[in-house]
Amino acid sequence: MTGINWQKIVTPILAIVIFLAIWEAWVWYKGWPTYVMAAPSDLWPAFWRFRWLFLENSWQTLWRTMVGLGLSVIVGTLLGMIMGLSRMMNDALYPLLVGFNAIPKATVVPIVALLFIGQHDFNTVLVAFMISFFPIAVSVAIGLSTLEPEYRDILRSLGASRFTIFWKIALPKTLPEFFGALKVAVTLAFIGTNLVEIVAPHGRGLGSLFDSGRIASNYPLMFAVLIALALLGIFLYYIVVILERIFAGWAERRPT
Repeated sequence: MTGINWQKIVTPILAIVIFLAIWEAWVWYKGWPTYVMAAPSDLWPAFWRFRWLFLENSWQTLWRTMVGLGLSVIVGTLLGMIMGLSRMMNDALYPLLVGFNAIPKATVVPIVALLFIGQHDFNTVLVAFMISFFPIAVSVAIGLSTLEPEYRDILRSLGASRFTIFWKIALPKTLPEFFGALKVAVTLAFIGTNLVEIVAPHGRGLGSLFDSGRIASNYPLMFAVLIALALLGIFLYYIVVILERIFAGWAERRPT
């Protein structure tokens, strides 16, 4: 049983501390007032003053993001399986997915808001899903389509069914690609959630709190919201890392 790898804990924390120190020093060196650039030392008072709003709105943003991400995992995995196991479906669906993903989602938000007027939760989850399922679908499709034909031939000669080949060989092989795409999808889902909260505000979520700070010219509050979003993204990212260690730890390259 291995012990705790303190390097993986201390190194990211040290990097964040160094980043904040450089940020603080740069603002001090340039002599910028808070209405131009807030320093890290300006953010804690904003966090504390609006702490209950941060707690409430962080939860609003987090649960919508997680629901949208969960939908993207389900739909993206299914699409990736269809594309990876069928050359014809891959040729048919891939251009559609690429074209859809190329559309700026900021232009989609007003359309979604008009189509589903008043359905704020649904709209937010939908856009978070729309912006984050693409990398998952592509990664699963690539993982399945690159399965070595020798494996299939050997297993078929031993009497294995197509389902057995998929379940025992093809699906586990896609896990490293899947979790790599999921790390990207986490950040994209947050972008989708905040696009709706800012472009089509409904008074809930960190995007709405950011917009309130912008209207009131409260720049420390605006930067504090950005830091809160970054912390939520890091939190979900490390949840994905833990899941990756559990289900695909065998694929991790270890130094000799």
